[in-house]
Amino acid sequence: MLTPPPLSFSICHAEKKAQQMWLPIREGRTSSMESPNLEFEYGDTDSLTPELSEIYSYTEEPEFALNRDYFEEDFRSHVRRRRWIELGQEQQKSYVMRLLDALEVTDRDKRLKVARAILYLAQGVFDECDTDADVIHWSRHNVFLLYDMGIFTALLELLSMEIDNNQACSSAVRKPAISLADSTELRVLLTIMYLMVETIRLQTEDDRPEWRTAREAFKTELGSPLYNGEPFALLLFTMVTKFCSMNAPHFPMKKVLLLLWKTILFTMGGFEELQEMKVRGRERLSLPPLPEDSIKVVRSMRAASPPASAMELIEQQQQAKRGRRSRRPLVKQDSLDTYNERDPFKNDDARDEEDDGEEADSGIEGEVDPLDRDVIIQPPPPPPPLRPPTERASLPKGLPWAPKVREKDIEHFLEASRNKFIGFTLGNDTETLVGLPRPIHESVKTLKQHKYVSIAEMQIKREEELQQCPMTLGEEDVDETPTEILYLGMLPNLSQYVIALLKLLLAAAPTSKAKTDSINILADVLPEEMPITVLQSMKLGIDVNRHKEIIVKAISALLLLLLKHLKLNHIYQFEIVSQHLVFANCIPLILKFFNQNILSYISAKNSICVLDFPHCVVHEMPELTAESLEAGDRNQFCWRNLFSCINLLRILNKLTKWKHSRTMMLVVFKSAPILKRALKVKQAMMQLYVLKLLKIQTKYLGRQWRKSNMKTMSAIYQKVRHRLNDDWAYGNDIDARPWDFQAEECALRESIEKFNSRRYDKNQNGEFAPVDNCLQSVLGQRVELPEDFHYSYEMWLEREVFSQPIQWEGLLQ
Repeated sequence: MLTPPPLSFSICHAEKKAQQMWLPIREGRTSSMESPNLEFEYGDTDSLTPELSEIYSYTEEPEFALNRDYFEEDFRSHVRRRRWIELGQEQQKSYVMRLLDALEVTDRDKRLKVARAILYLAQGVFDECDTDADVIHWSRHNVFLLYDMGIFTALLELLSMEIDNNQACSSAVRKPAISLADSTELRVLLTIMYLMVETIRLQTEDDRPEWRTAREAFKTELGSPLYNGEPFALLLFTMVTKFCSMNAPHFPMKKVLLLLWKTILFTMGGFEELQEMKVRGRERLSLPPLPEDSIKVVRSMRAASPPASAMELIEQQQQAKRGRRSRRPLVKQDSLDTYNERDPFKNDDARDEEDDGEEADSGIEGEVDPLDRDVIIQPPPPPPPLRPPTERASLPKGLPWAPKVREKDIEHFLEASRNKFIGFTLGNDTETLVGLPRPIHESVKTLKQHKYVSIAEMQIKREEELQQCPMTLGEEDVDETPTEILYLGMLPNLSQYVIALLKLLLAAAPTSKAKTDSINILADVLPEEMPITVLQSMKLGIDVNRHKEIIVKAISALLLLLLKHLKLNHIYQFEIVSQHLVFANCIPLILKFFNQNILSYISAKNSICVLDFPHCVVHEMPELTAESLEAGDRNQFCWRNLFSCINLLRILNKLTKWKHSRTMMLVVFKSAPILKRALKVKQAMMQLYVLKLLKIQTKYLGRQWRKSNMKTMSAIYQKVRHRLNDDWAYGNDIDARPWDFQAEECALRESIEKFNSRRYDKNQNGEFAPVDNCLQSVLGQRVELPEDFHYSYEMWLEREVFSQPIQWEGLLQ
């Protein structure tokens, strides 16, 4: 009898097979010097079908038939000779009510069968449908029906029971290897809840009026503290921390994270809702409107060509010497285009690219992906044909962003000018220009024209006033928004939630090495019986890689949404989460994530189209072979991986913006060569956030780096917003003093603690309580005494009063 291979061996074997399978495709895609423009549109989520399919692992595919069988068995016993889609609305409601009653039985197995029948309804009764669109239609119809009948509240009670099931937790802790079977009940419940949240969240033009009402009611319900006094998202955060503390290793983390992300997206709103809230917030504070809509500006930007690598430049030189290159007509190149022969910085950039390779290995743990090296040694293909000039005719002229100036920048400019021309300063006064020459007057006028006051600056100013005059200004009116309610619930255990999310991100990152002490995130993807054939190993390897990619996608989107909503709600709420992320090593973790062949990651094909829902339940399942695994996916990039990369870059930007200590962390960890490699991805939004990260550290990288990377510097100038008196390209920043870095974080921490104490500490006003100095009113106060006090009152008087000598002279003194 053959013994199965050990678990760790099987997983590694499966992942290697999957990588070998896609290696030719990756090399073919990345070996070209000019990668194609990616037709990628960034948004809150992908389209509905991929978002629904990602909740399932490929190893769960046999359970679709199980759900159908349990539903059919129960449905046939109550409704004869009719299908679900043939029933009227009232008949469907009465059957769902019957299922709801059956959910309350004490028998665990019977309860699971009923839950599977409900899941089959939420999945769109696919056995009665002929096309994918029919499945989506009936899934939407059934989900609104289930919500209307109160199924979500019943599922929530069952989920709470499963979370508190100590027997299941202790059993999972003792098991050497955890598989799908250990989390069956949790997976069924979380899948139904995810389908309900994701389906109700999406608005369509043909929604019925009662569905629109139900959506608003469900949104309010999820964002309010209706579930045991806390919002639903907080229960999911508790599941994440319990899993990461090893107390519940059987929790299906991918489903929990996806449900948590979609819950926060639904209750708080996506990026377009954030933009609208920002506009309303500025109007409420009487601030001028935003200079532009950032979402529209980014969508209208086009990608630039990446800088050539060192080997590609050498190949070009050799071809030029041999006379193989023909003379090309003079055309306007993109800002990051490959260098032509007359570029004076060609040799410098070649040396710089070689230096970048050395720095990358020493700056971040782990080597560059071997695929990246394979790319470099490939001979360059013939140059692509020139695009017709008509493509460039429709481009907008000028820079994409309106320049901005902070109040602090105007103060610094006037302080330097007064010191130079007058010899003394006037503090924060930006109005008095007496004694300054005419050009300075013109400069100040220009700066004030572009002055931008953010909501965060107004919030900080208001907080300072409330701290200084607590009695005069009184209580602050705080709106009970979903963001405020969630922050209040997260505050006591905020650091635990942040650390747990980063642990999961580290475990799912493709650059992470397997360690014995790392958490096992594969509990809801590994089957009970490990694969025994090469084909099964390949399928499992793809499934494991896909599983990790989905976890990275969910965590990156969740963290970005949290940071953006908290920053809009109150800047100090954003700052405390940012500090927890920084102190938990989020910055080096994201840099480590990007220290790989990022083109290979973005073009990875870890999906099997024929196994994706709803295709797998509607169409005939073909026999899986190595060729059929490869068929069906003709996309030039993986949407979720590009989405994750952009989210992580945006998080890194949010953590480091206007924070010199954190910018220095980027320099210390040698992020410049890592970020430059990410510019190879020809997608405008991703390039924008990479260039922003390079811009904030150019002043620390030295003149030689700037001289060797003039194409990158030009791209920063063209694509990133300008601050009028920001000398990012020269390195004369007066705030860049290394001895201030620790003090900066400490001062920020102190401001955060004062804010939390003032707003959320209920006992904070004790020192301001009025004191009663009237003897009669103090003696007249009613004092609560114990019930048996009157029995021993005389003894207490004798012992404590009459028998004690009183030192009257001492009292008088």
